[in-house]
Amino acid sequence: MDTIINPVTGQKLIFIQTGKTTGGRLLEMESHYVAKSKEPAPHYHPFQREHFTMLEGEMHVRLKSGVQHLKKGDEIVIEPGEVHSMWNPADAPAVVNWKVSPAMETEAFFRTVYSLASEGKTNAEGRPRLLQAALLAVLYAGEFRLARPRVWV
Repeated sequence: MDTIINPVTGQKLIFIQTGKTTGGRLLEMESHYVAKSKEPAPHYHPFQREHFTMLEGEMHVRLKSGVQHLKKGDEIVIEPGEVHSMWNPADAPAVVNWKVSPAMETEAFFRTVYSLASEGKTNAEGRPRLLQAALLAVLYAGEFRLARPRVWV
């Protein structure tokens, strides 16, 4: 299993199954969230389904219907096109089993974003700078889209 860590956000991803090992069918990760992680920008995946299972700690998931509170053993499925965001509001770390199907290029997306963070090309919240964000939006439009454009000041 391969592991990557975002040095800005502290989030760690352990790749359990990848698109390469599953013939593109599935990407399975174990995601480690630091305590009091920031809520990411609302986003959606146009062609992918996500299945989250809480292994440790707790998470908040913002959906159209409101914020759901997940704790150990809870599961949630995010369907393609469903706008969402997910973060750890608690004082302790959280661990989530995260399955994305089909895998598409999601692994490459995370590797790219974490590399940008390592190179200092993100803001203090780990979001890529404008040029990098624009390129990511084009390269990974099939995997990840912001629910609304970011406000640039």
